[in-house]
Amino acid sequence: MPSQNMRGALLALAAFAIFASHDAVIKALGARYNPVQIVFFSVLLGFPLVTVMLMRDRVAGTLQPRHPGWMAVRTVAMMVSALAGFYAFSVLPLAQTYAILFATPLLVTLLAIPVLGETVRLRRAMAVLVGLCGVLIVLRPGSADLGAGHVAALAAALGSALTAVVSRKVGGEERAAVMVLYPMMGNFVVMGAALPFVYEPVPLADLALLAYVAACALVAMLLVIAAYRAAEAVIVAPMQYSQILWAVLFGVVFFDEVPSRWTFVGAAVVIASGIYIVLREARGTVSETRPVLSSRARPATTTALPRSYPMPGEAGADTDRPGI
Repeated sequence: MPSQNMRGALLALAAFAIFASHDAVIKALGARYNPVQIVFFSVLLGFPLVTVMLMRDRVAGTLQPRHPGWMAVRTVAMMVSALAGFYAFSVLPLAQTYAILFATPLLVTLLAIPVLGETVRLRRAMAVLVGLCGVLIVLRPGSADLGAGHVAALAAALGSALTAVVSRKVGGEERAAVMVLYPMMGNFVVMGAALPFVYEPVPLADLALLAYVAACALVAMLLVIAAYRAAEAVIVAPMQYSQILWAVLFGVVFFDEVPSRWTFVGAAVVIASGIYIVLREARGTVSETRPVLSSRARPATTTALPRSYPMPGEAGADTDRPGI
C-alpha cells in the first residue's frame, strides 16, 4: 500500500501540474479572446478526444439520463464553473485565482448538507468557517479593489462544488457517457449561440494553444483517475493544492505577477482548512457520504472529461461499468 500511495500521489502531482499549465495558457489566451470563445473552442476540440475515450463504454442503454433534473443542474453548474473560471484566470493573478478556487471543498461540505443529507458536526463546520475567512483574507474587502474577476472566481468555486455534490448524488446510477456528454453539449450549444457576438479571428498558433488546452484537460483527468485507482483518496485529494506553487512560478515567469503576502496567508488558511476536512472525512465515523473525498473532478474550469461519480468498488458505484 505505501508504494501504491506514492504512485497515486505522483500521478496526482503530475495531473495538477498539467492543469496548472492548462490554466496558464487560458490566462494568456484570455488577454486576446472572450472566455465564451475560449470555452467553445476548448470543448469543440475536446470532442474527438472524448469520443475516442467513450468508445470504450460498453454499457448497454441510451443517452437519456435517469435523473434529468439533477443532470440539468449539473450541466448548468459545469457551464457556469467553466465560463467563470476561464474569466477569472484571464483577469486575476494566477495565485489569487487559485486561492479563491481552493474554497471549493469547503463549499462542497456545505452543499452536501441539503443535497446529500450530510451531517456536518462542529469540527468540520469550524473548518469551513475558518477556510471561508481565508478567502476573505485573500479578497480583503474594503482594503482592496474587488472586481468582476473575484466574483467570477467565487462563482466558479460554487459551480464546481455543486457539480461535485450532484455527481456524488446521481453519478453511480448514470452512464459515463451521459455524465460526460451532457455538460459538453451544454457548453457547445450555449457558448456557440453567444460566439457570434464576441468572436475574434483565431490564427493557427492560437488554435494550437486551444487544442493544447483541450488535450491538457483530458490527459490530466486521466491521470487523476489513475491516481485515485492507485492510492487512497486521502492521499490524492490534497495534491490539488500543489497548483499554488505552479501558479506562483508561472505568474512570475510569464505574467510578471508577484503575489501579495495576503494572498499567501489567505491561501494557507484555505488549504489548511481543506486538508483538515479531507482528513476528517477519511475517518469512517465522521461522514456518511464523504463528499469531498468522493469528488474526482478538478475544481473549476474542467470542460473535457469530468469524473466525479464513484469509482468501481466505492459505495454507489456500478462495478460492471468500465472505467474511462
